[in-house]
Amino acid sequence: MFEDVEYKLKKKNKLLFSRDSKCLEDLLLLIRRQKHRTLVLWAFACVKTPLKIFESKYPDEKRPRNALDLCEKWAKGEVKMPDAKRAILDCHRVCREIDDAYFIALCHAIGQGVSSVHVETHAVGLAIYELTAIVLANRDNYQEVVKNKIKYYMDTLTFFQQHLEEIPYPWADFLLREDVPNKEDLLWAKKMTL
Repeated sequence: MFEDVEYKLKKKNKLLFSRDSKCLEDLLLLIRRQKHRTLVLWAFACVKTPLKIFESKYPDEKRPRNALDLCEKWAKGEVKMPDAKRAILDCHRVCREIDDAYFIALCHAIGQGVSSVHVETHAVGLAIYELTAIVLANRDNYQEVVKNKIKYYMDTLTFFQQHLEEIPYPWADFLLREDVPNKEDLLWAKKMTL
């Protein structure tokens, strides 16, 4: 289940998971079946843990928090994409300014998660980066922690899937469209035809 992670660890790769990681198959299947709004709520909920950890080490670094705040406003139609996109890019820019692989991965997880407002394909980036951080923090005993985090992702996503219509959220018009296919599903379908 973690052969690819072990291989990437030995190669000293910066990213230890991908869409092809065996341990992410069920999560990706669930992501491909979701409405865009479900994934946005899920990502907003899930980025709070890496954000809290990141802020505990870098309390004066406000760009990741700003990215979450502006993307939440974007999802509500309160700001336009260019403002949120700038904040997302600023969040990722933080990663070039720090020298700690664990916190770099957490910061990228935040940036990917909040980018889910833009397109569903960013949602899995949250998991890929946060799980990478988890492995870096638990090198000798990461399997159980990773399995628990993936279960958390699945449970949280299932909750938002089941309760989406009950959650009062003032959605931006582009997120209310039901005629737009899930981009993660389209990406998977394209991969299957190659």
